Amino acid sequence: MSLIETDICIIGAGSGGLSVAAGAVQMGARVVLIEGGEMGGDCLNAGCVPSKALIAAAKAAQAMRDGARFGITPVEPEVDFGAVKDHVAQVITTIAPVDSQERFEGLGVQVIRDWARFTGPDTLEAGGQTIKARRFVIATGSRPLVPPIAGIETVPYLTNETIFALRDRPAHLIIIGGGPIGMEMAQAHRRLGASVTVIEGAKAFGRDDPELAAVALANLRAEGVEILEDAPVTTVSGQAGAIKVTLKDGRDVQGSHLLLAVGRKVHLDGLNLEVAGVTHDRKGIAVGPDLRSSNRRVYAVGDVAGGLQFTHVAGYHAGIVIRQIVLGLPAKTSTHHIPWVTYTDPELAQVGLTEAEARKAHGDALTVLRQEFAHNDRAQAEGKPKGLLKVMVVKGRPVGASIVGPQAGELIGLWAFAIASRVKMSAIAGMVAPYPTLGEISKRAAGAYFSPKLFDNPMLKRFVRLVQRFLP
Repeated sequence: MSLIETDICIIGAGSGGLSVAAGAVQMGARVVLIEGGEMGGDCLNAGCVPSKALIAAAKAAQAMRDGARFGITPVEPEVDFGAVKDHVAQVITTIAPVDSQERFEGLGVQVIRDWARFTGPDTLEAGGQTIKARRFVIATGSRPLVPPIAGIETVPYLTNETIFALRDRPAHLIIIGGGPIGMEMAQAHRRLGASVTVIEGAKAFGRDDPELAAVALANLRAEGVEILEDAPVTTVSGQAGAIKVTLKDGRDVQGSHLLLAVGRKVHLDGLNLEVAGVTHDRKGIAVGPDLRSSNRRVYAVGDVAGGLQFTHVAGYHAGIVIRQIVLGLPAKTSTHHIPWVTYTDPELAQVGLTEAEARKAHGDALTVLRQEFAHNDRAQAEGKPKGLLKVMVVKGRPVGASIVGPQAGELIGLWAFAIASRVKMSAIAGMVAPYPTLGEISKRAAGAYFSPKLFDNPMLKRFVRLVQRFLP
């Protein structure tokens, strides 16, 4: 078995691992990248990319049904489900070269396509070779969680790893899990012609502001998605094409297909972390704010770091690690400025504290600003006036923003920047937004923070009257 000595060895070629590899090698470090599965990881092959491609197709289908309000005769679209999946596959194929083995080898990274296994605190084996590195970065991501439901081992089920390969439209898709993945897939499949029932043991969109979540849920229900909340599942049974899900209250839900979307579990199987002296549990690798593990040579990024499970978080972690292991500079993570988006229609977006969290943390020092999309001219012109922006402000600076409405995922970027950079509300209020755009809603919210001081201030009014008397 040959020996490879390198500066940095990265395990996992998903978003976090690829970002570390590209940054480190281009700055002069020797890099080995190990991947036993597909280059690009879950996001490219079974997550963000295929789901958004499917959502785009579903949006096109729904547009054909929604023409009446614009004076266009609505029609029921004829959906070729197999062709839709061809579109999904084509999008993956188009993006794949950016994450490919060929590209990274062209950058100077040594890529080994195999599963890695630690053999000591500074060595591991993969591809019939021993790799000895100054630093290791574990970026193996996560996989769909299969809950311990009675009967699940005997029933065919789908996860995000398998549903995009399904070429025949489900007659009735049952989804267990009312989080982002479950709700995105529910609306997309409903718009593409399937009957859909979502079963959630607690509240759908449970991580989001309840007031805003209610807006999104109302639209999904209006489109025909059945959503059962506070409905724990006790058993599943049946066979392909005839699935039965039994709820705790005794109700049965019948469907043709079952999708599990109840969360993710970190992927650490087979790494032999005990030999490397890396402390971990079912939530992930134990790391500090610098993402370093109990073994000072080993870092973790992305889902396996045990925090927020988003592709953009893995990319953010990569930057934190690169500063330390490539440039030797101190760096630490924070989560207060990390946004997330659920790409239903309307979209749900969040950064920083929700209203409930902000009230608990800041009490009477908190100001909550509200702007409705109904007062935004572009939203009216587009026929999408349903939605709301909330901004949580403390001492003149935003500490959180919640949005439900058209393009909420695009609009949240401004507030993510403002919170990360500690921008004052006055700076956002002073921004000139083009008219008519949805982005004006953020400027109006910032302006509303100052309205009471400007328009409900008796002293200011007396001053203005005085100025008017003496102006030439």
